[in-house]
Formats: sequence, C-alpha cells, structure tokens
Amino acid sequence: MLGLLERLARRLGLRTDPVIFFTAAALTFVFVVTAISLTDQVDSVFRSASDWLKSNLGWFYILGVTTFLVFLLWIALSRYGHIRLGGQEARPEYSHRAWFGMLFAAGIGTILMFWGVAEPISHFANPPQADVEPESVEAAQMAMGYSLYHFGLHTWTIFCLPALSFAYFVHRRGLPFRVSSILHPLLGERIHGPVGKAIDIAAVMGTLFGVAVSIGLGTMQINSGLADLFGVPENRLVQILIITVVTLIATGSVVAGLDKGIKRLSNFNITIAVALMLFVLVTGSTLFLLRGVIETTGTYLSWLVPLSFWNDTFGDTGWQGSWTVFYWAWTITWSPFVGIFIARISKGRTIREFVTGVLLLPTAFTVVWFSVFGLSAINLQMEGEADLVSEVVEQGDIPGALFAFLNNFPLSTFVAAVSVFIVVIFFTTSSDSASLVVDLLCVGKTEQASPTRQRVFWAITEGVVAGTLIAATGTGGLTALEQVITVVGLPFFALGFLMIFSLLRALRQDFPQLGGPPPGMFRAELEDRRRAVTRRANQARQKAVQVRRRIGRREEGDGEQR
Repeated sequence: MLGLLERLARRLGLRTDPVIFFTAAALTFVFVVTAISLTDQVDSVFRSASDWLKSNLGWFYILGVTTFLVFLLWIALSRYGHIRLGGQEARPEYSHRAWFGMLFAAGIGTILMFWGVAEPISHFANPPQADVEPESVEAAQMAMGYSLYHFGLHTWTIFCLPALSFAYFVHRRGLPFRVSSILHPLLGERIHGPVGKAIDIAAVMGTLFGVAVSIGLGTMQINSGLADLFGVPENRLVQILIITVVTLIATGSVVAGLDKGIKRLSNFNITIAVALMLFVLVTGSTLFLLRGVIETTGTYLSWLVPLSFWNDTFGDTGWQGSWTVFYWAWTITWSPFVGIFIARISKGRTIREFVTGVLLLPTAFTVVWFSVFGLSAINLQMEGEADLVSEVVEQGDIPGALFAFLNNFPLSTFVAAVSVFIVVIFFTTSSDSASLVVDLLCVGKTEQASPTRQRVFWAITEGVVAGTLIAATGTGGLTALEQVITVVGLPFFALGFLMIFSLLRALRQDFPQLGGPPPGMFRAELEDRRRAVTRRANQARQKAVQVRRRIGRREEGDGEQR
C-alpha cells in the first residue's frame, strides 16, 4: 500500500509524505460526503456528544487553558527564558512590526471583525450571570469582561503553547514541522512511524475543519455586508461565489509565497484595520471611549483570575458551554495551524521574547479593539441612538452586527465597504496561512520548497470544504461541523498537557545546567554524558603528555647535537 501511494505521489509530481497527504485528503472527502448525505444523523450524533462534553467536561476545558497560561508565564520568567529558538547565534528574520502583522492576521483578525460588536452586545442583552439585569451598567461591564476573557490572553495561550513547542523542536532539535515532533521526548523515533503519522493526520484534519468554520463565519459576514451595501441577497449561491472569489485570491497569495504574499497582505490589512478602529474612535464618543479603554483594561485585569476558574457551578445555566467551552474547543482544533505558522516566522527569538510577544501584543490590541467597538455599540444602545439588541440579538443577525453598528457613523456606506474589504483580506490571509501550514504538516521540512501545486491543493480544499457544506446543507452543515469540532477539541486538550511535559523534558535534557538535576529517568543519560566528558578530558590529558614527551625527546636530541 505504501509503495502504491509513493508511486501515485511521484506521478502527480508531489513532494510530501504520501501516507499523511492522501489519508488526510481521503478522510476529508469522506467526512464532507457524509455530512452532505447524512446531515441530520451526523448533527444528531455530534450534538449529543458535544452536549455531553459541555455538561460533564467543561471544567476540564476551563482548567486546561488556565494551566497552559500559567505554564507559559512561568517558562518566560524562568531560567529557560533566554534560550534562543534556532541557536544562540540566530536572529529574527522579520521585524517586530512585520512579525506582529502576520501574528494577528493568521490568528484572530477575522474573528475580531466578526465578534467585535456582536459578542459585547449579545452579553449586554443576555448577561452570562442570571442575577445581572440585562442592559444595565453592570451588564455592560460584564459584557466587556467576558468578551476580553474569550479573545485575550486565554485565546492566545491556546496558540502560543503549540507554537512554542513547534519552534523549539524544529529550530533547536531540527525535527520536521509536524505535530508528532513535539512528542519526540516521549515517542522517540516512533514519531516517524504509524503513531506519529496518525497524530499528524488528525492535526491536518483539525486544521482544515477549524479553518472551515472561520471561512463559514467570514463568508456570512461578507454576504451580510454586501447585502447592506448593495442589497445582495443572503443565500447559498452568493456565499458560494464569495468563497470562490476569496479562495482564488488566497491561491494567488499562496503562489506568491510567504514574503510576497502573506507578509504583504498581513501588513497592509492590519494598517487598514487600525485605521477603521481610529475612525470609530474619532467620529464616535471619543472622550467616552478613551475613558472606557482604560476602565475596560482594569475590568479585564481584575476579572482575569476569577474568570480563569469560573465554571458556572452555582448557576449551571449552560451559558458557559455554549460560549466559553465551544470557543476553547474550536480554537484548539486549529491551534496547530496557527502554532506552526507562528513557529515558522519566529526563528531567532528567545523563549521569553516569543512568549511575551505572542501573548501580550495581540492581547493589548484586542483590549483596545473590543473597547472601541464593544463600548461604542453598548453606548449607542444605552443612549437610544440605535437598537442593536433588536437587530443583532433578537433577530439573530450576528453576521450583520458590524454593519448595523457602522450605519450609525458618518460615511457609513464607504466605511462598510472598507470593512468588507478588511474581512476579505483577513479571510485570505487565514486561508493561505492555513494552506502553507497544512502543506508543512504533510511535508515536514522547509529545506526544499514543496511544489506550489501542493499548497494550491490545500487552499482549494479549504474553500471546497466550506463551500460544499454551505451549498449542500446551509447552516445545518456548519452547525454539524461546529459540533464535530467541539468533540475533536477534547483530544487536542489532552495533547496540550503532553506538550508541556514533553517540552520540559526536552529542556532538561538539552540544558541540564539550567534545570537542575533532571528527573530520575534521565539520570542514566546524564551519567553517560558525564562519562563522555571525563573520557574526552582523559584523552586530552594523554595527548598533552605525549606532546610533552615528544618535545622533551626533541630537546634532548638538540642538546646531544650541540
């Protein structure tokens, strides 16, 4: 079977691991066909499974992300923080500005555009805690606190942990760009066998489906924006056309490569996104928002620890399962994609610089973004200048939240058009970044550039997955996919704990002088190293003795001649 797959790969001109590539492609095809033909059955099975997980294991998801965050903060401040990813002589390939732009665009740029207005106004209308009066000042504070909890440090923790693991094992140990590589201290050479390939196949599919949900959300938001601007109907045909156009743009970016494609699009788009935020700040209630940014920052920091451990134990309303648990499960399924991409662009940075940059920079931007958009939306509602609760929450028009919000500002048509453009570019950078990463998961190395056709294949596959689900099943298909991702998130959380253990083991193996005595199972290895050092020292002493003897004999010979 392996020989057949290798011959097929050669015939197609591919340079990839045929088992990972063809198995992932086949399973993706099977899942899409099954979701199309048996939508109700698939939705029922995964809805039951995800509901059970939310009710019985939601605490595990909450504890998991908080544990990951504590570990990352500890390792950044520890003696390991000065270790440079790629060797102590390596230096960053990209400037801080370019690095941040790619971090943001590949991470949650699309999600912030989608939820920047929708989530705060949703929590303002329906507070997470039942004892809070809807649309009150307390509800406004709670809406901002919970929104930032969902998209601040905790979300970037989910991205940062695998990113750091990839960066270390790839840039320090020279292992391939695969999820199995981060388990090398635990699996050894078995990462190249069936166990390692199974892990990598699961990572490929998790990335594809996780990105497919983002594509689905982005498509609905673009469609809503076009409906607001030009009266374009919101239906499946239009959404398929949107996916097709954006996929073509993403394919062109993939062909252009990382530096010319993703880097330029990311830097360009983050500039326009910042301009949009400044527009809302300047043309809205500027003084209110400036004060609100500071106050919201304090609210987030003061609520950070309690929310990190909050499990709705007494209320048990199910709210947390529908929001927080789903976010964490969804995010962690495509964290290998973001993690590998961040690791790919972060060679040469120290662990401390890496962790603080990946956690703090995007979180700081997120705080400002949500403060400007979320507080503006809440203020419009409280002042009676707009009825966003009715439009967004009661009518359920979550994709249209941003455009309903922008209709209350000057130059609303132009600004809405710019917003659609921003969503398209964020959509594009996420798609082409995912294509690059999925290809890396299959190839495993970057020494030789893989054929462009491989990355194009994955870019088209991402569009086809989302497009087929929308065309065949509408929202039912996307809902089914969301249920699947909630279930798939569980093993990825277990993998997160293994990442911590594996990374610590590797650091203690590679830098025993920093981590103190390694665990008992490594003492034999450390003793072997000490014996090797002693042996080399003895050999050096023997050579020194031999050299002195030769010099002595030579001096004696010279004396006899004289």
